[in-house]
Amino acid sequence: MIDKHVAEYLKMATDSEVMFSRETDIIEQSKKEVITLTKDIEKEKEKFYAAIFLSSVTGLSALIGFGTTLASAKKKDPKYFNEGLGGSRRLHETGVSLAFRALGWGTFYAVTGCGLLFYGIWKLSGASNAQEFRYKMGSILPKIPKNDPPQSRTEFEGLTDLLTYIAEDWGKKKD
Repeated sequence: MIDKHVAEYLKMATDSEVMFSRETDIIEQSKKEVITLTKDIEKEKEKFYAAIFLSSVTGLSALIGFGTTLASAKKKDPKYFNEGLGGSRRLHETGVSLAFRALGWGTFYAVTGCGLLFYGIWKLSGASNAQEFRYKMGSILPKIPKNDPPQSRTEFEGLTDLLTYIAEDWGKKKD
């Protein structure tokens, strides 16, 4: 009778160990999934911040370039610059409105043309998503050989050393 109780107790203990190990495995798996999701969220945040940074730099450089060009045009010939802003009896439309119209049409043609070109390449490749497109283009385009170990110098003391190397030694076979 005691052996029967001991056997039942041992069976219950074994069953509880198995259940405990399953619960531990489930908890560990859940931890791994949470870590993976956290890493994915961090990658998405990083991509978002990178896109904002690049957009900001692009916008700022376009604004600075446009402003510098306007300033140099005004400095070069202020009379005609002011006439182009306000218009005159000889001109049917101001220089600013003409420039904006040209900029609008140029932007339209550039975006439409590039969009159609890229869409056509995408459709001709037969890819259904970006990863598949990347693999298809990778198989079509030539492979870039790895430079491991480097075949030429990779360390330079300064800009003068680099430029001297490019001018004299670059492309020559090592002895």
